[in-house]
Amino acid sequence: MKTFEIKDTFYLNGEPMKIISGAFHYFRTVPEYWQDRLEKLKAMGCNTVETYVPWNLHEPNKGEFCFEGILDVERFIQQAEELGLYVIIRPSPYICAEWEFGGLPGWLLREDGMRLRVNYPPFLRHVEEYYKVLLPRLVPWQITRGGPVILMQVENEYGYYANDVTYLEAVKKLMTDNGVEVPLVTSDGPYPESFNAGRLPGVLPTGNFGSGTEERFGVLARYTEGGPLMCTEFWVGWFDHWGNGGHMKGDLEKSVRDLDKMLELGHVNIYMFEGGTNFGFMNGSNYYDRLNPDVTSYDYDGVLTEDGQITEKYRRYQEVIGRYVKIPAVQLSTKIVRKNYGVIKVERKVSLNNVLERISKPVTSIYPQSMERLGQNYGYILYRTRLHTEERLDKIRLWNANDRANILVEDQPVLTLYDRELLEEQKVGISISKGARLDILVENMGRVNFGPRMEQQRKGIDHCVQINGHMHNHWEQYPLPLDNIGLVDFSAEQVGTREQNDARQGVPTFYRFLFTVEEPGDTFLDFAGWGKGVAFVNGFNIGRFWEIGPQKRLYIPGPLLKKGQNEIILFETDGKAGDSISLQDEPDIG
Repeated sequence: MKTFEIKDTFYLNGEPMKIISGAFHYFRTVPEYWQDRLEKLKAMGCNTVETYVPWNLHEPNKGEFCFEGILDVERFIQQAEELGLYVIIRPSPYICAEWEFGGLPGWLLREDGMRLRVNYPPFLRHVEEYYKVLLPRLVPWQITRGGPVILMQVENEYGYYANDVTYLEAVKKLMTDNGVEVPLVTSDGPYPESFNAGRLPGVLPTGNFGSGTEERFGVLARYTEGGPLMCTEFWVGWFDHWGNGGHMKGDLEKSVRDLDKMLELGHVNIYMFEGGTNFGFMNGSNYYDRLNPDVTSYDYDGVLTEDGQITEKYRRYQEVIGRYVKIPAVQLSTKIVRKNYGVIKVERKVSLNNVLERISKPVTSIYPQSMERLGQNYGYILYRTRLHTEERLDKIRLWNANDRANILVEDQPVLTLYDRELLEEQKVGISISKGARLDILVENMGRVNFGPRMEQQRKGIDHCVQINGHMHNHWEQYPLPLDNIGLVDFSAEQVGTREQNDARQGVPTFYRFLFTVEEPGDTFLDFAGWGKGVAFVNGFNIGRFWEIGPQKRLYIPGPLLKKGQNEIILFETDGKAGDSISLQDEPDIG
């Protein structure tokens, strides 16, 4: 039987082992490319791959589990093992990772009073039920049972969040009760306050940081009791949020020096080796002074680009790693090409209003309800009512609302509100016909993934809509997770006069594009001329676009395309549409 132990350093089968790991999240890269990324990881000199496990994807609805396709974590572990790589698994309920809600499932917020990441029995009950399904899939891959998994993590950066050691003990017990035998770690910011709050007796503390290795390891050494020093997240770049002005990049020369010192003094997990993509609605958000949702790309200025291209950072890191271990010869086995498919014209379009009843069923209520209370986790939700007691629309205010709302009266755009604007009284000042239809399309921009605001992340409208000073009642609520994009009927657009069609400009609309592919390859959707929305490729949600940047093109992995005819659908919410898109062979992430 193989052994992996923590003493003064890490010991594999009784021999000292230096962990040189790279972070690569299986759920951010299509499975057809896992082999390529893992081969490139090994070829750089790494002996280990690290990944989080996202609870919200594996249990998208309570009691409904998924471990197939891009979520086949066992296949991912097996591929790593076949390449001779060891694996670090981080299956904590919370992962942060700039991921939607830090990996927690949105359905947790259906319950009033839900408290997250503390010893709150209803929360821990959900964790326990999740672990009873997840952990039996992971424990057979532990090194103690002949597999490649050498470490698991109890919680992630807990010292930044709270200091409830009874919660940490409870999570640890759930793991060991379900068969986890390998050594356990925690990871925290490299500060005494973080380690004091986030450490757990009998569990190795590690640090997350991107610079100042000697100083950071000096702090960490106070807590490891003579054990090994490890940076579990050596941040080599950073993430982008919409409107941040340009792609975030790390200082390569400084980073190279820090990596060298890290390998001299201890062990490393490079974050990110490859960042990948926040497909679908899975980007997270941060909230300090304002809401900052992350872009679709999770390039992170990683060692590999978002689409797996080798960078100068890769070559420089390989040189450093080569001072400590012999770099193996690895033959790359996956053919990957970038393709330019050119300009594609809009083939058909249809407004949301004209397909609404086909893709969603209304839930009526006296007062508006949040997404979560209606059983919805992601996407958009449309609140519809008739203004039967108003003769003007002078003022409107949305109470307990998140994150972005397009407000229309009789299909005419009136206001677009974002973040705090939703909660403040807005002056409108328009005359309306009695009984006019009011639509409020609210978008979940990605739940906050860090800090106390996580418990305040119900999306949509969770209290009321105040119009002209009074609460307005009686609503039809249309959940729009858009997981049924194939039901959009592009023949449903009404044909009217030019004046009628012009009047419908500016409404949320679906646009379809058809194009023929002879050789599928990686490509990048350029959305210049378009406003805000989300894109689907052959039914797969590749993520959000927004004209404010910095990201200007969305990555489309080649395996999502097929030889012959392909379809792209854009759902654009702001009435800013061009007559075409283009598919380019170069990214533009700002």
